[in-house]
Amino acid sequence: MTMPSSALTAAHPLKDVAASDSSLRRFLHGLPGVDAVGLEARAASLGTRSIKTTAKAYAIDLAISMVDLTTLEGADTPGKVRALGAKAVKPDPTDRTTPATAAVCVYPDMVAVAKEAVAGSGVKVASVATAFPAGRAALDVKLADVRDAVAAGADEIDMVIDRGAFLAGRYLKVYDEITAVKEACGTSARLKVIFETGELSTYDNIRRASWLGMLAGADFIKTSTGKVAVNATPANTLLMLEAVRDFRAQTGIQIGVKPAGGIRTSKDAVKFLVLVNETAGEDWLDNHWFRFGASSLLNDLLMQRQKLATGRYSGPDYVTVD
Repeated sequence: MTMPSSALTAAHPLKDVAASDSSLRRFLHGLPGVDAVGLEARAASLGTRSIKTTAKAYAIDLAISMVDLTTLEGADTPGKVRALGAKAVKPDPTDRTTPATAAVCVYPDMVAVAKEAVAGSGVKVASVATAFPAGRAALDVKLADVRDAVAAGADEIDMVIDRGAFLAGRYLKVYDEITAVKEACGTSARLKVIFETGELSTYDNIRRASWLGMLAGADFIKTSTGKVAVNATPANTLLMLEAVRDFRAQTGIQIGVKPAGGIRTSKDAVKFLVLVNETAGEDWLDNHWFRFGASSLLNDLLMQRQKLATGRYSGPDYVTVD
């Protein structure tokens, strides 16, 4: 399957949107306003969908395969990262039918350790960069962060936008930073652009940020760092799924979505998969296009998977404590 590039061709009518600050502002503020009540009602309605038996088992395995198993703590050690990598490759060592996770996500200085831990497995190594999580650094520092991670073997880069610049209406600055980071990723790493939706205040801003990220060359748009009070929600993820659906309709380019932070249970994960299927469609039900940024979610998915297989929950030692 040939994956479309995330870059707009020179001939595409949206290519000139970012020709100037004024043209980019005009485009972003010309997007339809978000009906907040309608958005939240639809997200809540889709969240009531129930799936059973074989469909539930399929959904749990799909969710496991979409997890970016994450550790982003100042106390991270090589041993912890190696253990995380082993868990990503074989989430349940007692059951070889359990799928591997999509990736492990670590800080740049732990990329080489993670890369060695998952070698030969197909599990990707993602690295946060660009002065994560605040993004408060000079551009040359951010780009050095990215280049270090890529040089160490990162398959994916999770960057944070400058929310201060975005909220001040300096859209072209944010656009230029994303394009510079995309260039620093080269051809070997896919780029996830984190908006920190909890800091963007309005759904209109989330829609604008989604389009800004996609126009600038994001391979994925991502809700959150997981480091603030409000992270991924069904409503903000639904809004971003609508954005990638509409972007592909206009450009032919498919962009991934990654909700991150606060998704802890199998029930939560299944709700998000329903959102994906009902909003963007089946083409996004694949870990190349949809991910969960999570740490504890995998444990609950494994517990629920075993419950479906055996009819009972395991003891407290069945899954590792991350």
